[in-house]
Amino acid sequence: MQDSSTLLAEAKPRKVQKGVQPQSAIDDIVKSKWARPSNSDAARSTGKRKGGQDITLRQQPKPTDHHPEKHAGEAPKLHQRHVEKFTQEHKHKGDIKRSKKKEEEKARVLEQERLAALKYEKELKAEAEAKERKNKLEQAKAEKVQRDVYIPEVVNVSNLAKILGIRLEQMISTMQALEMPNTKHDHMLTADESSLIAMELDMNPIVDSQAALDLFPRQQPEDMSIFPSKPPVVTIMGHVDHGKTTLLDTLRKSSVAAGEAGGITQHIGAFSVDLPSKKRITFLDTPGHAAFSAMRSRGANVTDIVVLVVAADDGVMPQTVEAIKHAQAANVPIIVAVNKCDKHGADPHRVKQELLQHEIQLEELGGDIPSVDVSGLTGKGLDELEENIVTLAEVLDLRAERNNTAEGVVLESNIEKGRGNVATVLVRTGTLKPGSNVVAGNALCKVRSMTDDKGKPVKEALPGMPVKVIGWKELPNAGDEMLQAPSESVAKTVVANRIAKVQRKQQLEDLEVINDKRRRQREQVEAERNAERAYKKEMWMFHQGLITQYPETLNKRLSDIQVGNTPQEEAEDKVKELRAIIKGDVSGTVEAVVDCLNGLHTPEVRVKVVSSGVGNISESDIQLAAACEGHVIGFNVKADKRIQQQASISNVPVKSYNVIYKLLDDVKASLCDMLPPIISTQVNGEATVLQIFQITVKGRDTKPIAGCRITNGSVTRNGRVRVVRNKETIWEGELDTLKQVKKDISEAKKGLECGMAFEGFTDFKEGDIIQSIQTIETPRTF
Repeated sequence: MQDSSTLLAEAKPRKVQKGVQPQSAIDDIVKSKWARPSNSDAARSTGKRKGGQDITLRQQPKPTDHHPEKHAGEAPKLHQRHVEKFTQEHKHKGDIKRSKKKEEEKARVLEQERLAALKYEKELKAEAEAKERKNKLEQAKAEKVQRDVYIPEVVNVSNLAKILGIRLEQMISTMQALEMPNTKHDHMLTADESSLIAMELDMNPIVDSQAALDLFPRQQPEDMSIFPSKPPVVTIMGHVDHGKTTLLDTLRKSSVAAGEAGGITQHIGAFSVDLPSKKRITFLDTPGHAAFSAMRSRGANVTDIVVLVVAADDGVMPQTVEAIKHAQAANVPIIVAVNKCDKHGADPHRVKQELLQHEIQLEELGGDIPSVDVSGLTGKGLDELEENIVTLAEVLDLRAERNNTAEGVVLESNIEKGRGNVATVLVRTGTLKPGSNVVAGNALCKVRSMTDDKGKPVKEALPGMPVKVIGWKELPNAGDEMLQAPSESVAKTVVANRIAKVQRKQQLEDLEVINDKRRRQREQVEAERNAERAYKKEMWMFHQGLITQYPETLNKRLSDIQVGNTPQEEAEDKVKELRAIIKGDVSGTVEAVVDCLNGLHTPEVRVKVVSSGVGNISESDIQLAAACEGHVIGFNVKADKRIQQQASISNVPVKSYNVIYKLLDDVKASLCDMLPPIISTQVNGEATVLQIFQITVKGRDTKPIAGCRITNGSVTRNGRVRVVRNKETIWEGELDTLKQVKKDISEAKKGLECGMAFEGFTDFKEGDIIQSIQTIETPRTF
């Protein structure tokens, strides 16, 4: 095939017409070996030359001019436009690319933050769950320590309930749930059965007969008719000064009321009365003052019959109602003795009507409670009262076993000179003899001797008989249950176990406080760490522009997290305390005094009993009071001269009382002195500023003077004043001068015109009101 150059050389020359390409253009195309593009190449377009002839040229995409300097031969303006065109297009494309890349980077950062926040929340949740699991484990561990119980090899159902500290009904229901066949209270259980019951109650049983050794009262036999009868224990209860003790004095032909300080009973008295019918009644005399509520409750719980004494001239009083509630709670039958019937103005019928309001329905009013009109001074109606007591005792058929170990209750305990620790014990069952080993609470006693209520020695104490027991190593508390031990070694072991049990309980309480303190410290550390993390995160977000508000400072956050005392502890820290060391003659009275003092408190002041005990005020009491900056309060006990001298040197107040209400009144007065006084302002006079004068004081210096007229009361020169403008106090202070014309005066009364100047205040105006005031401090009452 011939090439294009040969074909063109053979072609005839022809005239170049208008609109046809010249030969030079064709030569250029040939030299470039131009070939016709295919249909898929560039498209064609139509254009016009200078002469207006239409031509069709192939269209090619405009090339990108990356080197605008090659057009340097162009005109300057054309070259400039050329350069600007390609430069702007390149810059625009670069901006679009950069903005797109920035948006992608921002989206990537936001996604990373979202994932980091999710991860942070998961970590916090996991930490909270781990902390909760740890707290539960610690709590379970603490509970497991608290539930350790010592169980003997063999024990009956009733005693096991006492060892586990649950009620007998709950014990029986637990045994029924375990499908145990015998659930009677006297059924004997083995160590395995006892352990199974303890584990069912979420306790940790420890089989140790020595550590579990204790004494428990015997259960009452089902058939009491085989045992001999016992004298009824009758408790005399009622309001203070209703004649209870006088009534008992007449019964036993003695004078006890004369020996009581203030004419009121402040101890539990116990004595036996032999009737002409050769029957015996044991009487308990309880205090009627409001402070001795615990004594009255104790008397109702150890008695068989309650004689409620109500004065015919006074009627039902608060302590009468309280005695009724104690008797009803103890489920003890009541006999009403309306005393002072022979007194002028007495109305027994009104008293009986008042008793109906408190569920005391007397026989003469259609009820079942007997009532007797008596007189403690003349002995009127006492025979009828004794007859009612004996009749009711026969109906109750009171019996007790004698040929067994003694059981009873401590009524009172005190320290007697020459005898040491002495306790008044009421024997309830069994027989108590000298040489017996008894335990009451945490006190041990080997009975050296016993005396009756008249001071005569007795060889044995039968049921229903009150005796004074001598030989206690420690002083028992009033209300403690007295139980006889088979031997001295058993008694010592029992006391040691009880003391150890109390110590374990105290240790567990202290451990709870320590654990709670440590838990709060751990929570504080954890909260501080979380606050620091949150602060760092918020600071990073603030610097990244994700949040606009500047984060709260780290110190402020940490100060808000500081763990201190609980709100209750903080409130208690603000309360002022009157610390007291209480000493008394008998334990029951000390208990009553402590209970009363603990009840004296307000949100601002309170009494804190640091220590209490029975016996005379000792040197150690003075030292303890000096250490705690407290007071020593004695009840029916005194401090000798040496102790008083030491108290004076140590600056410790020592006060002794023999009447309970005097003691309470003095303590209330001391608490009132600790309360901040009530400060009030009293206006003694008023004056109105009518005109302001300028007077020369030194050289050319002038001083404003308020020309006033006294409109009410009087204004004194040495008193405080305040300036009132538009019903608002703008200044308060002292007067500098008070003059009438040119004369200094000490007082300006109503209607007088005077001039006043104030110390450090000159901004007064016409129409201001000047008030003469007085600050009054009123002591607070408790």
